[in-house]
Amino acid sequence: MAAVGRVTTPSGETVQFSEGRRLVFGRGPDADLVIAAGRGLSRRAGMISALAGGAWVGNLSLTHTLYAETAGTRIRLPRMEEPGEPDGGWFIRAGIALVGSLAMLDEGLPLRIWVEDPAYAEGWVEPDGDDTLLPFSLDPRTKLFLVAMLWCRPWLLDPSRTTPLPRTPEIARAALEVTGAEYELGRFDRDPLFRDRLSARVGEHLKVLRRKIAERGMVRLGTRLSDEVVVGVLIEHVIIGPADLARLGDPVWRSRQEDLWWQLPSGVDPETGLGPRRA
Repeated sequence: MAAVGRVTTPSGETVQFSEGRRLVFGRGPDADLVIAAGRGLSRRAGMISALAGGAWVGNLSLTHTLYAETAGTRIRLPRMEEPGEPDGGWFIRAGIALVGSLAMLDEGLPLRIWVEDPAYAEGWVEPDGDDTLLPFSLDPRTKLFLVAMLWCRPWLLDPSRTTPLPRTPEIARAALEVTGAEYELGRFDRDPLFRDRLSARVGEHLKVLRRKIAERGMVRLGTRLSDEVVVGVLIEHVIIGPADLARLGDPVWRSRQEDLWWQLPSGVDPETGLGPRRA
């Protein structure tokens, strides 16, 4: 059965779910998703139920409060009257909901529930209710995904977000390292023209990410799309998440990226990237 969504814990563990599946989360060892939180979260805190039209999340705890947040709006989830029955919780048709105790939300360490709907897979659609939508996603089989992941990597590894973000040349060089391009790495370090050309390619990808965020209204009107703002949006909307870093150790994925970056069509000069001159 095709996955209809995924849930990511504060530690970065990601589990996909499809219709009919139920996941219990909490700080107890018997939960499906164990969350290392303080006593503000119950051992069996809540349940996620994947339904035909989306996902429902409810509060299982008799003693602790659970909150859900979407589009900046935070609500307290009432306790479930009958365990296992989707009643009195929060329904997510498509998009992202942040769930957890008050401390988890305030500290930026919530459970992130993302429901994917094919109707929204290709771009932004204005909601017709209170639903939160995922404005866009990135295909891991593209160069854009690698650039975005390398851009976000320092903050994915450092939740405090004090580590400086890489600039365009640093991202370009990291792409060479990921794709195992030893010869190109040498050229990058000694050939300013090659370095500038590759950095310009990466810069175009960064422009695409900025444009996607601006066009889909993911920041307030007039906000300057600095590196920090863009990376923050990509992480907060789970467009790039901690679990994605595992791809760096996947030889199949790295091989695919190598093909994307370095295999040129027939007749293209590898030095200039230009095709044959026409008569």
